[in-house]
This record gives sequence, C-alpha cells and structure tokens, in this order.
Amino acid sequence: MLIPHILKIRGHRSACILFLCRHLHNKKPHNWKSWKALNGKGNYVLMGNPGSGKTTTGQIVAQALRKQVFDVDDHLLTPAWGMSVASKLKEVGEQRFLEEEGKVLATLDVQNTVVSLSGSNPLQYGAMTKVAEAGVFIYLDADNETILKRQKAMKVDRIVGMASGATLEDVINFRRTCYEDWYDIRVLVDRTDSKEKVAEKVLKAIEKFEHDPGYVSTRGVKGDKSSVTFLDTVLQGIAPDGGLFVKGGSRPQLSLADIGRLVNMSYRERALRLLEMWIHPLDISPQELRGFIQKSYSDELFEPFDLAPVVQLGENQFVQELFHGPTASFKDWALQLMPRFFTKAMSAQPNPDLKYLLLVATSGDTGSATLDGFSRHASGAKLGVIVLYPTKNVSEIQKWQTTAMEGKNITVIGVDRDFDYCQKTVKTIFRDENINKSLGGCRLSAANSINWGRLLPQTLYHASAYLDLVKAGHVDLGDPVDYCVPTGNFGNILSAYYVKEMGFPIRKLICASNSNKILTDFLLSGSYSPSSYKLKATMSPSIDIIQSSNLERLLYHLSGEHAAMVSTFYSQVSKEGTASVSQQVHSALKDTFIPGFATEENTRETIRKVFKQKGYLMDPHTAVAHYVLSGCGDPTTPTVISSTAHHGKFIDNILPILDHNENVSSLSVPDLIQRAAEVTRQPKMNRFLTTMVKKKVVHTDTVSADYDKICKKVVQFAQKL
Repeated sequence: MLIPHILKIRGHRSACILFLCRHLHNKKPHNWKSWKALNGKGNYVLMGNPGSGKTTTGQIVAQALRKQVFDVDDHLLTPAWGMSVASKLKEVGEQRFLEEEGKVLATLDVQNTVVSLSGSNPLQYGAMTKVAEAGVFIYLDADNETILKRQKAMKVDRIVGMASGATLEDVINFRRTCYEDWYDIRVLVDRTDSKEKVAEKVLKAIEKFEHDPGYVSTRGVKGDKSSVTFLDTVLQGIAPDGGLFVKGGSRPQLSLADIGRLVNMSYRERALRLLEMWIHPLDISPQELRGFIQKSYSDELFEPFDLAPVVQLGENQFVQELFHGPTASFKDWALQLMPRFFTKAMSAQPNPDLKYLLLVATSGDTGSATLDGFSRHASGAKLGVIVLYPTKNVSEIQKWQTTAMEGKNITVIGVDRDFDYCQKTVKTIFRDENINKSLGGCRLSAANSINWGRLLPQTLYHASAYLDLVKAGHVDLGDPVDYCVPTGNFGNILSAYYVKEMGFPIRKLICASNSNKILTDFLLSGSYSPSSYKLKATMSPSIDIIQSSNLERLLYHLSGEHAAMVSTFYSQVSKEGTASVSQQVHSALKDTFIPGFATEENTRETIRKVFKQKGYLMDPHTAVAHYVLSGCGDPTTPTVISSTAHHGKFIDNILPILDHNENVSSLSVPDLIQRAAEVTRQPKMNRFLTTMVKKKVVHTDTVSADYDKICKKVVQFAQKL
C-alpha cells in the first residue's frame, strides 16, 4: 500500500507537500541500463514540471524521429479511467489519485515511442522502474521562473501533491528531487526558448546519446574513427599509440543563460551539471555521479564553507583558494573524485578480477594527493599505487606528506633525479612490452593529469570561480575575466581552457612559469626545445617541469585535431630535441594565452610584499602567478589567480623571507607546521596539515636514476598484489 507522508520544506515553516513514501530499496539502481535494454523497445520518455513543454516537445520530437507519440494523460490515464485526469482527481482526492495513477502507469507498454509523462508520474517509484526498463528518460529542466510564468499563463494555481499552506514553487522544487532520481539526459530549457527550440535541444541530446563520439588519441591515425569510452580512458591512462585521450567530436557548450542557471547553486550541484555533459550516462549515470561528488567533496574532506572560495585581494584581483582539502593542494579536487571513477571503470570491465597498478610521477603534490584519494575511496579495489618522486626537488613537508601516507597496496619510491626524469620513466614503462608482461597479470594505468579522469574534475573549480564572482556581485553575468595559473605540466591551465571553450566568459589565460620558463618561451616563439633547458630546483617545485605533458592536448585542439601533426611534432622533439608549431597554431596560442615567468627573487619579493601590504600569505606557486599577473595582466579586467597550495607546505622557504633572522634549519617538520599556523590567519590553516605531522614516515625506499632498477621495483611490487 502507498503511504502518505508530509515533507516540511526548508524555509517555509507552514508549507508542506503530500507525497508518496519512498523506500531506499525501491529507488532506481545506478547504471542499471544497458545498450541491449535500450535498443529493445526504443522509447524516449520526457519528464519535467508542468509547463516545461513535455507534450508539445514530444509531438515534434516523435515526428522528427519517425516514432509514435504517446501522452500518458491523454492516451493512458483518461482511457483507463473513462474520464479526464481532472475529473478523476476531483472524484478520488489527491492521496487516492496518486495511488490510482501509479497502478495505471505500471501498465504502460509501448515500443518505438516518444512518451510524455505527466508532472506527477515520476513520484510513482514502482511504476517508473517498469517504465524506465525500456527507455531513456529526458528531463526538461526549466527554471522556476519559467515554470511559474507558464503556469500563470495557463491559469494553473495548484498541482497534484500540493497540500494546504504550500506554494506552487514548493511543489516544483520537491518534484525536481524526483526527476533528479530518474533522468538519463538533462535538457536545459530557457525562458526564451520556443517549442521548436526545446525540441531541437532534445533532438541534439538524443543524437549525442546514440552516437557519442567517445574519446580519441591525440596521435590517432588519420581517418581512424575508433574511440573509447570515458571509463576506458580512466583505466588506460595513456592511449596505446602514446598519445593522450581527448573528447571526440565537439566538446560541451553552454549558453550564457545556461551558465546563469549555475550561479546560485552549490559547488557540488554545479559539479554534477558540468560533469554530466562530459560523461555518457551509460558510463556513469547522473545519479551515481551525484553520489561520487557528494562523497568526494564532503565536509569531512574539505573545509565546510564555500568550496574552493574566491577571495578578493585587491581591485579586480582575486585568489581562488584550492588548498583546503586533505593534502592542502589543488590536486585534491581531482584526486578525491578520480578514484571513484577508477573503481567504477574496474567494475565495468568484462573481467572484474583483473588487477591494476597505477604508476604515478609527482613533482610534489600529486603523489600525496593520489595516495590519499585512492586510500580513502578505492581501498577495497584490486589495485596498487606506486609513486615516484624526485628526492631533491620537493619540499621537506611535501616529502613527509608523501612518505608518511598509509594505505593498502601503496608504495613510494624516491628517485635521485628530477620530475621530468620520473615522468619520462613512467611513460617509457607504459610502452615497455617486456615490463608489462612481467607484472603478474596487472595492467598499468596513470593518475597524473595525462589521465583524462584526473584532468576533467579540474574544470569544475575554474568554472565555479567565475560563478562565484557573479554571485558575489564582483562581475555581471557575461563580463569577461582573466585567469592566471601557475603552470608546469600544463594540466591546470588546460582545464581552464576547456572551461573557456564551454562558453564561460574567460578572456585570457595567463600562463605563469617560474625560472623553468620553457612554456613562456614556447608561447612567445612557437618553438618547443626541451633539450635546451636544464631543470632548475626552485622554491615552487610543483612547476619545476620542462616536459609539459598536457601541452599535447592543446596542440591537438588548436591544430584542428590534426593527430598526424601532433605525432610528427613530438617525434621530432624526441629525435631532435626541438620542434615548432605552424604560424596558424602559434597565432591561436597568442589569441588565448599570455605568458610570463618569475625568478626566485621575484617570487620571494612577492611573498614579502603581499604579506606586508595585505596580511595575506601566499605559497611560492601562488606568488609566481601574482608576480606574472602584475607584469602581464590587464588591471581593468577582473582576474582570478589559481592558488594551488597552502603556504604551510612551503613554510621552510617562506619563514626566512618574512624574517631574515628566522632560523629554520633546526626546526623539525612538526615545528614548521606549528609555525605555519602561528604566522598568519590569512588564509586559515589547513587542518589536515596539522594532523599530518603526527604520522610517521613509512616509505623510505630510494633508487638511483636507473631505468632497470626502477622497473625491477615496479615488477616486484606488482607481483605481490
């Protein structure tokens, strides 16, 4: 029997909605559909609040797809009851009506049809499960203002489920939670959209769903239309041909109105709506994706205030603090979510018993963030993680974080060389057939930003930064902004580039390098010559990189997805140590990117100056970006600086800058963290850094820069998994 229940609506003490009690076991299972099931009956099912245009849209879409059209109210409920829906409601009352509606809805049995549900149908969880088995749910997501305006025009002042004291908006908001439990595809309906425009959006969404181009390699053979799924990219890390995976076909696009819909949402709500545009629902359903986001970005893991907050530092100058997570760096935003992608991908494989080994090179922050994320979110999976770090090119606190990390099936190996050597070794091992055959049945994958599943979540905080600027009134929706990103492996700034491509009003991307300024020189000249540079150890070690892996993805996009050009370019770099892009690509680079670099003295002076003038303490990477912005930025354009790490991780370098008499050589890592907490409250101390120093170092293994020795350790670890 269906049980009535009363829901109190937040913010409306007296408002209540009558709805059906839903038990957890009756809810839609995650990723329960398959191509086989969907191709069985071929139905598309439209749902949404009254006024979203389901009926009219269904008629247009059905005609375009040459399918039957079926309106649940007119073609199922009315014939079954022998009276109109309104008459049935009047006869039996709202509580009984919902029960009767569910019984009839469960009898729905159509094929090759576009079905338009009533607004209350999705409340019927038992019946909806049956309906959903043979169709794709499309949610016409119109905002409240649009719905209320259309209902007013239709002279509707109450709808099913609306109890005494409730408003139409209360019921609309409640029903949204029901639609969110069912949809496979979300179609945003703007208030200015005509019925033809809504139908066009639906048809495009269906086309994308049925013919998703998947992901392709940046070095794919010309004319080769083969692609892989999102989950495949997560498992493989690097494409078999040595290239990097990118989204095939056109990338997601948002109108300004669509972006405006995100402004008043939370970070987690924004994340869901953005990620579902990139990830096919048959890879990860929107409902499962929501669960991943909520667990990955929980208040227990990130400071419980506005996630990734944007702090004003000066006129038209803002800092996005990305260091409030478990390892106090921006890497947490990707590496708390990616492990859930990875374990999902593993479970979707034909052989669920297959083991995986993640091989990770770190320049300082990726290692600890990877180990933390996979230990938290993938501890029960059949996988292991190996982190290679340059022993002399990370801060003492970064080293402590990485080597003190505990967890099942993880190990950390120090390498007596720089990050570029570690990253090159990882890529070489991936292509080494002999090593792969010796891994005891393990398959290799990567957690660096060469892995698409690692890169994609980084787009979220860049998008959120713009939305927060609008929400706070610093800019009007549509006003252009610049982003300044401290850059080494090019992943962070590339994720900002994707946000710009999606339609966010980002004018320029300022690429901030330290003394290892190969990216500055490349963006200025179009010539890429890594063999001409010798890596310098700086106080901003996370961008001490010469070989910028994600540059490959950018060149692929700007060359018109010319994979052969990309392959030739990197082959030439490998053989000759240098290569140049075409004039067309170079012009495209200059249209979007502004390069600059900071010396060590520039970095020190910026830390000292900003702290003295603003009372705000920057880590060295943020200081690099701030200095470059001061020389390359447009003071009239609001600019967001990506603050990629907490100052506490580099306090051993920072304290002597603030006070020349400060002697840090005698301070232990716990002492340094204590000083970091004392020196300032702007920004606030990261609580995880404070607890980190209570852990003991458990990984002490180091090795010389010898490929064979590193491979031996990798094989030995893999065979024990």
